[in-house]
Amino acid sequence: METSYTPVVIPTRTDNQLLVITHLSQLLDYITGFGGFIVPLVLWLSNKDRVMNMDEHGKSIINFQISLFIYCIISIPLIFLFGLGIITLIGIAILGFVMPIINAIKASNGESPYYPFSLPIF
Repeated sequence: METSYTPVVIPTRTDNQLLVITHLSQLLDYITGFGGFIVPLVLWLSNKDRVMNMDEHGKSIINFQISLFIYCIISIPLIFLFGLGIITLIGIAILGFVMPIINAIKASNGESPYYPFSLPIF
């Protein structure tokens, strides 16, 4: 009888610069419209087993991006309700711009990320 096992991959390096780039790549939403989701997703999936804390940071970034998208979809019908949707979209835009910068600074200091109003999807 043969026993097979899968080896546990332990992250081999600490790369705070890559974590910072991953957080700041969310700002591509303001340039391309969709790059702020694609680029962090690719960086997270390609480095989550090789860079320490990449899995934690990547999951929080993707959760935040999906949450922002959901909040934007919800706020569109609210535009017709006394303009509440416009106020909500402005708040989402401010959060989407400020929080990646704050968390990039946290990542450069080796701290865990925190994104408010983020839905725990992953």
